[in-house]
Amino acid sequence: MVLLGFTTILATAAGVRSLQAVLIISGTFVLEDAATLLTAMQVASGALSLPVALGSLYAGIVLGDLGLYGLGRLSATHGWAKKLVPQHRQDLGRNWVKRKVIPLVLVSRFVPGLRLPTYTTLGFLRAPFLHFALAAILATLVWTTGLFFVSLRLGMLMAHYLGIWRWAGLAVFLVIIMLVGRLATKLYNQRTPQ
Repeated sequence: MVLLGFTTILATAAGVRSLQAVLIISGTFVLEDAATLLTAMQVASGALSLPVALGSLYAGIVLGDLGLYGLGRLSATHGWAKKLVPQHRQDLGRNWVKRKVIPLVLVSRFVPGLRLPTYTTLGFLRAPFLHFALAAILATLVWTTGLFFVSLRLGMLMAHYLGIWRWAGLAVFLVIIMLVGRLATKLYNQRTPQ
């Protein structure tokens, strides 16, 4: 229902690029992978231009990532957060993440459920912002571009072969993406320490 609502609003905004961009950016703050899939479906149907779609997706996702970092940074200024993590632990963590910012961001982009805790922790520990921002942009470009073009191709195929049922196909694709992510996380957590 939410998926169809987003696409209906996006289709209604056809021709008003600034409104389309705002809708896509807003959608990434709710569910970015779903927004990516739905945006690709709109491009496949001809209701949305490719530059507006990708530019808006990139902007929304990177802004969301920077916002998570900012929330972590802001939480470090409050007394209750300082009580939870003693200063010597913050110093240890800060020294460790300083060397690992880019790999941490890249891994958390591709493993579902890791971005919120990782990005806010990096902000809390004051990881180098420039390294974080560059890694977030790079990871977004790779992941979002890949997911977008797979979804675009899939959207064209579903529109051709499934017609009106393409939305059911999209829902199945979303479920598969979530299940694969959960399975990857489960397998990662069960690996034996070396």
